[in-house]
Amino acid sequence: MSRLPVIVGFGGYNAAGRSSFHHGFRRTVIETLEPQARQETLAGLAVMMKLVSVIDGQYRSAEGQALSPADIEARYATQILDSTLVRRVEKQHLDVDAAYWQKNVTASAIDGQALSFTTQRKQLPEPLPANWSVETLENGEVKVSIHERCDFRVDSYRELPVKSAGQLPTGFEPGELYNSRFHPRGLQMSVVAATDAIRSIGLPWQTIVNHVQPDEIAVFSGSIMSQLDENGFGGLMQSRLKGGRVTAKQLPLGLNTMPADFINAYVLGSVGTTGSVTGACATFLYNLQKGIELITSGRARVALVGNAEAPITQECIEGYGAMGALATEEGLRQVGGREEVDFRRASRPFGENCGFTLAESSQYVVLMDDALAIELGADIHGAVTDVFINADGFKKSISAPGPGNYLTLAKAVASATQLIGADGVRQRSFVHAHGSSTPANRVTESELLDRVAAAFGIEEWPVAAAKAFVGHSLATASGDQVISALGTFKYGILPGIKTIDRVADDVHRDHLALFTRDQVLGERQLDVCFVNSKGFGGNNATGVLISPRLVESMLRKRYGEATFAAYCAKREETRANAQEYDRRALQGQFDIIYNFGNDLIDEQCIELSSDGIQIPGFAKPLMFKKDERFADMLD
Repeated sequence: MSRLPVIVGFGGYNAAGRSSFHHGFRRTVIETLEPQARQETLAGLAVMMKLVSVIDGQYRSAEGQALSPADIEARYATQILDSTLVRRVEKQHLDVDAAYWQKNVTASAIDGQALSFTTQRKQLPEPLPANWSVETLENGEVKVSIHERCDFRVDSYRELPVKSAGQLPTGFEPGELYNSRFHPRGLQMSVVAATDAIRSIGLPWQTIVNHVQPDEIAVFSGSIMSQLDENGFGGLMQSRLKGGRVTAKQLPLGLNTMPADFINAYVLGSVGTTGSVTGACATFLYNLQKGIELITSGRARVALVGNAEAPITQECIEGYGAMGALATEEGLRQVGGREEVDFRRASRPFGENCGFTLAESSQYVVLMDDALAIELGADIHGAVTDVFINADGFKKSISAPGPGNYLTLAKAVASATQLIGADGVRQRSFVHAHGSSTPANRVTESELLDRVAAAFGIEEWPVAAAKAFVGHSLATASGDQVISALGTFKYGILPGIKTIDRVADDVHRDHLALFTRDQVLGERQLDVCFVNSKGFGGNNATGVLISPRLVESMLRKRYGEATFAAYCAKREETRANAQEYDRRALQGQFDIIYNFGNDLIDEQCIELSSDGIQIPGFAKPLMFKKDERFADMLD
């Protein structure tokens, strides 16, 4: 009997805000929400963005005036909405109108006279250029005379053609929430996002740890671009060119595996399985597959899976821009047909578009096997039954799409068909498309979806595209899709692709339903989401995500009504605890977990035996499992 990997917690931060309790999803469908939910999410964003404060449980303006959620909506809604989702790059990241670079200048003497200047002797280059002569002056100064020609590099600034990105809400700085000195932004986001996911469970983490063996907890996390700001590889690579020194932290903190390492060392204190699988823009699903495999096989009972990416740097923008992959200001001007550019509509999946929009995001889900979830009374938000991964075979261009995605999506639909039947897939499934917002993607992915739909007899297959709201966060992109899909399961709203006026003429959609407005599903139940992802290099993945409604039906059948009823009773306390965290978080109390140097394990206190290992701080011992895999090959 295979164990079912259920989602018992999820959280993170992206351009839509905090993900736990569906607040990020709610921001993307804010126009369609009931007033109470809308005002609650707007109030939470106002606190995150430092527009209002909370004193003794009461929202207050900067002037100290008491505010209700309705007051916050009336006073700040426009500012909040304008300062979230995809928008013009803000100067806290980069001044796209005056990005720094160095310009090469060649200078020559006039009428044979030498170029002269004074400087400190200690500032002379080593070795001295052949056409330089030096005269000693007082106070350690020298006079330098340059004969003939000399090349200089001087500070200069230029406008970047790419000016939009999916950024965290204006004013929200993850590094301010804990002692984050010298941490690259991607690692800051990992710590706060992993905390959000853990807190959302509603069960004390130590309670979970006490119910499993030390090696039955797994963490899979990483980033494909590593950490490229000045505290990571960016500073490492730039320091000598800028006349500075490499620090002892820049190289280790720049590694792309560091999000998992930080979570193990400073958030969870885990000694279980860990890793970081990278697959370009499909990386979240690659890591999710590892978590699923460990839980279904019984090698792990809990898995924290997610990614963090902070690519809004000049280098990333110029690199992807040089490939012609990003939406530029001029490209958006041509697409829009007018001089004024609306950067909030830069990401335009399946519409007239000109490239994708980079974004920062960190998303995590907590998986648990169904038996442990039933035992602990964990709240279940859905389950992930499969992730299929396939390459493209021989390729002419490393960035071009290929046939691998046909394999992943078709296998995913076939898998779901075996789970809920052909009619169930036809009537109760939808797709979260990769929807990168490039002209090539809108054609190739829509053709893929359309052909697979035809093969399985699906008509008017609903398609969503989260990148329209939050941009393309690279490693975390399919995590953004999963979080959005959980919101659809919860609220019965399918987000429309609201950054386009109409679907492009070259999009294949004989069997697809693409909407430019949110769709309220009403009595229609969607129980399966196919999360699709395509990455550079031929990295294709499709995940099968099922609704909490379907999961509950499956668990009732597996455990019986009496056991399930007892689980539901225990779940009430879990939900109450989780809601209390949400209440505090909405007031800016994020309760970040960052244990630096606490509860260290004394290796001398580890107890070893032929049966297992007892590790200090863990209630259960690690027991060696009986291995009969090769029994038929042995005497």
